[in-house]
Amino acid sequence: KNDVVTVTLNRPHKKNAMSPKLHHEMVELLSALRYDKDLRVLVITGKGDSFSAAEDLKEFFYEQRDRMEIEALLDKSLEWRVRILRSFPVPTIAMVNGWCFGGAFSIVAGCDIAIAADEAMFGLSEVNFGHFPGGPVSKQISAIMRPREAIYYILTGDQFNGKRAAEIGLITYSVPRERLEEEVQKLVDKLCAKQSLALRACKEAYRDSLLIPDIEAALSYSGAKSDQLSFLQNSAWKDQGIKQFIEGSYRPGKGPYKKDG
Repeated sequence: KNDVVTVTLNRPHKKNAMSPKLHHEMVELLSALRYDKDLRVLVITGKGDSFSAAEDLKEFFYEQRDRMEIEALLDKSLEWRVRILRSFPVPTIAMVNGWCFGGAFSIVAGCDIAIAADEAMFGLSEVNFGHFPGGPVSKQISAIMRPREAIYYILTGDQFNGKRAAEIGLITYSVPRERLEEEVQKLVDKLCAKQSLALRACKEAYRDSLLIPDIEAALSYSGAKSDQLSFLQNSAWKDQGIKQFIEGSYRPGKGPYKKDG
C-alpha cells in the first residue's frame, strides 16, 4: 500500500515459528523486493498473537537428520535474516506484535528499527533445551544489547516484555498493543516523506562505517559517498534542501525539505 510492503509471517497455529518452507519463501520474496524501484519502506510482523517463536524445532532440526540438508537450510535461513536484511536498500521495520523467541531475535536485530507492543514477550530459551542462541543470534545481540543484560537472558532463558526490551536496547521503543499499528504507520509516513536516495545513503554510511576502524579511511569513504549521492540525486540535497533552508522555507531540525518530483 502506497509503496510500502508489510510482510506477515503466517503460521499462527505454530506461533509463526520459522519452517524450511517459510525460509525459502522469505528469500524469494525479499530478493525480489530489494529491486523494486517503487518500494519505500519494508515492515515485517507476525499474524495473530506472535511475531515468531523462533525456528520450528520439529521441522528444522528433528525431521532433518541429514547434516548436509540441515546446513543447506541454515544457509537459507541466514540468507534473508542476515545478508538480505543487512543490505536492504530501504528502511526496514520489525513490528513485534507478540511472542518473539530465539532465532526471531535475528529478524529484530536485522531490521533498522524495531517497535514492539508493551505486552510482547521475548526470550532466549535455547539453554532450557540444552543448547545456546546459535546461528547469528549471539553475534547480533552482542552488537545491540549491553553485555550484562545479554548474558543474563542467555544464561537464564527468562522472558521479558516489550518495555524491558526497549530498556536493554533490543528494540527501539514499545507502545501499548492497541496502538502498535498506528505508531508504526506514523513512522512509515515520516520515512516516506524523506528523500529516498538520502535514506539509502544514511543506511549504507552507518552500516559501512562499523566496518572501517581507521578514521582517515572512514573520512575518505564519507567523501566518496557524498559525491555518489550528489550524482545520483542530481545535487538535490544542495540545490533544493540547502537552498530552501537558506530561503527560510523550512528548518532541517523540524522536518524534510519540499522535494521536486
